[in-house]
Amino acid sequence: MLDFLIIFVCVALISLSATGLVLKYLVKKAILDHPNERSSHSTPTPRGGGIGLLVAVLPALFLSHTFSPTPIAGYQPVLLAALALALLSWLDDLKNLGPLIRFATQILAVALCLYFIPAGEHGFLGGFLPIWAEKIILGLGWVWFINLFNFMDGIDGLSGIEITSIAGGIILIATLSHLNIQYINSGLILAAAALGFLKWNWHKAKVFMGDVGSVPMGFLIGWLLISLAGEGFLIVGIIIALYYLMDATLTLMKRALRKEKVWQAHREHYYQKATQAGMAHDQVVIRIALVNLCLLGCVWIAFHFHPLAALALGIITVGLALRFFATLKPANG
Repeated sequence: MLDFLIIFVCVALISLSATGLVLKYLVKKAILDHPNERSSHSTPTPRGGGIGLLVAVLPALFLSHTFSPTPIAGYQPVLLAALALALLSWLDDLKNLGPLIRFATQILAVALCLYFIPAGEHGFLGGFLPIWAEKIILGLGWVWFINLFNFMDGIDGLSGIEITSIAGGIILIATLSHLNIQYINSGLILAAAALGFLKWNWHKAKVFMGDVGSVPMGFLIGWLLISLAGEGFLIVGIIIALYYLMDATLTLMKRALRKEKVWQAHREHYYQKATQAGMAHDQVVIRIALVNLCLLGCVWIAFHFHPLAALALGIITVGLALRFFATLKPANG
């Protein structure tokens, strides 16, 4: 427990301090996110604060796994790929590289890393398909998760809370199933870094994460969820990420049915409907955090009763939250 506490405190302090230093640089260089018709903020705000979060996360994950006798498989290529995605995303934050370059790089990173992640006794998805077919499905899901994590980073504090919630879910799953301790360490590192970042990103945010933070963080979380699937914990892995999965996927499906460009920024996510109805960012995020706490309860149910029943309960819980956000009337009437 002392080791866990030391890891948590050190990573949180590094994230807190590094993000503060990055904020000063962003202000000095006037690297700002200016409001537009698709924004959920009203004043120019520095973006790129995710650099501070990664300064804490990437070295901590590297040291934790390198000096462990039982590292999570594939951590070296995954951390290198996360660094590469961060660099590309930083360029995108500065110059807007376009969707083709972003998607191509993400697909390449995912494909290379999947090669190094071993399947469990029953594969990743239950062993009903050949491993190569499972990895194609996982690769598509991983790329989607990276992008939905980026899409959902739209209001103050949301991504920080979601990282903390999913990390808490990973810790809970690892604890209940007596998994490799590196799952617990990885969850602690992600949660601590997110909480340090939240000091600067909570409503009203002094800095935004930017693509440089949201893209590699979505990539790293996707790696941990796929690794859990390889350990036989696919369903509970889905449960802990259900809010982001459902909000982003349902929104994308609606836009696709209307033949809109799904990769373009917009304000149609369910959480954005709540802010458009006049609810403050922190009020929305707190409600989502409560939903995520319910999802952690569903994880407990999955281990003590039945995983599919827990998944169904999780889907209903998130569905009710989305329904609540969707029925709020816009503030302008």
